[in-house]
Amino acid sequence: MLAGSGDFMSTSQVCSELDGDPAYTTVNTVLHRLHDKGMVERRLRGRAFVHRLAVDESGLAAERMFGHLRVANDPSSVLNQFVHGLSESEAAALRAILDGPPEEAT
Repeated sequence: MLAGSGDFMSTSQVCSELDGDPAYTTVNTVLHRLHDKGMVERRLRGRAFVHRLAVDESGLAAERMFGHLRVANDPSSVLNQFVHGLSESEAAALRAILDGPPEEAT
């Protein structure tokens, strides 16, 4: 949802991208709440708002992972289980990241 090209999407467009048959009003409420949290941008187009993601998805996922590690009783065990659950391609990507030069913080 709202990922990819960075184009603004109407609530109807977001609904059509979601699995199942979510109610328009439910999706609209969630989009407004995400906007209030700064996670979604919105603009008025005609009489309705259009939305797009305002945050970096990979940064959000990484922060969620860090949060779980910070509260774990045994972070090493969590990492061990995570690494052993990776596919071969995911493990190769992780190895390349760990073996490569450190990225600068943005």
